[in-house]
Amino acid sequence: MYVALVTAVAALAAGLAACGSGGSDGDDTADAGAANTPVVSRREDFPRPSGRSFRDLIGTMRQGPALAPSVEDLQPGDNRFGFGLFDRGSRQIGGLEVALYVSRGTDETAHGPYAARYGPIQVQGRYRSRTTAEDPDSAQSVYVARLPFRSAGPYLVSAVVKLGQDQVATSPAQVRVTDNSSVPSVGDKAIHVHTPTLASVAGDAQKIDTRIPPDSMHGVDLADALDRHRPVILLFATPALCKSRVCGPVTDIAEEVKAEYGDRADFIHMEIYNENDPNKGLRPQVRAWGLKTEPFLFAIDRRGRIVDRLDGAFSVAELEAAVHKALR
Repeated sequence: MYVALVTAVAALAAGLAACGSGGSDGDDTADAGAANTPVVSRREDFPRPSGRSFRDLIGTMRQGPALAPSVEDLQPGDNRFGFGLFDRGSRQIGGLEVALYVSRGTDETAHGPYAARYGPIQVQGRYRSRTTAEDPDSAQSVYVARLPFRSAGPYLVSAVVKLGQDQVATSPAQVRVTDNSSVPSVGDKAIHVHTPTLASVAGDAQKIDTRIPPDSMHGVDLADALDRHRPVILLFATPALCKSRVCGPVTDIAEEVKAEYGDRADFIHMEIYNENDPNKGLRPQVRAWGLKTEPFLFAIDRRGRIVDRLDGAFSVAELEAAVHKALR
C-alpha cells in the first residue's frame, strides 16, 4: 500500500532530484497536500500516445512527484487503480489533475490517458479516531483511475500531472497483473463465514478492534447478515497495525458513512490478525477471503453478490457510491 512506501518514495524522489530533473516540481506541489476538494481530470487535457513508447511520450517531460500504487491485486480486464502522489519530502500531494499511462516497458507502446479522480481521505471531527489523529503518516488523499490490462504479467504505470500550464511526469512504477488471484471479485458470491461480534467476545471490543476508540461495526455476524439477505459493507482493516497507514483513515470513513446508511445496510469491520498480534498469523476469516494485504472493502447486495470492491485507500464519496450499489 502506498503509505507503506514512504521510505522507498523518499529514496526515489531524492534520486529524481539527483538526476537533474530541472525546476522544483516536488516543492511546487507540496502545498496541494492540504487540498480537500474532489478533482476530476479530463482525458482530453493530456497528450495522446499516438503509438509512442513511454520513452518518447514522457522522456522529454520534467520529472515531478513520485507515484506509489495503493493496490496490489490486479487482474486482466478493467481494474480500479488507486495511487498516491508524494513530493520530495515524502509528503502526500492532493488536489491535482492527473492522468495515467500504461505500457509493457519503457520502449513499448504506451496506452492512455486514463483520467484520475482525486478524493480527500477526510471525515468529520467526531468520526476521526485517535489512531488516525496521532499518526502523522496516515493517508490523507487518494487518486483513482480505471485501468484496463489485457493479460497477466508486469506493466509500467506512469502519471502525468498538470502544474498550471505545465505537465510533469512521474517515473514509471512497476505493477504485476495476475490471473490467479484468490480475492473475490465483483460479481462473485460473498464468502459465507462467521465474523466476531461484541456479543461473541462478551463486550470486550479490544479483542476484535485495534482502533482507538473501537468503532461501532461489530454488532452483526457476516454469516447472519448474508442469511437474512441484508446488504453488507465488509471492511477488512487493522487500524493500529496496518503497514500501509491507510487502515485507520478508511475505518474512520466507514464509521462516518455507517452513520448515514447503517439502517439500510450492515457495516462490519473485520480485524486482520489472530488476537490482534501479527506474530500469530491471519484470522481464519481473512484467509477464507484470500486476502494477503489490507485494507480491503467489499460491498455486498441482498443476494449475497459482491457489487463493488475497494482495495487500499478510498474516500467518503467512493464508499458512498459502493453503498448505493449494494442497496439497489
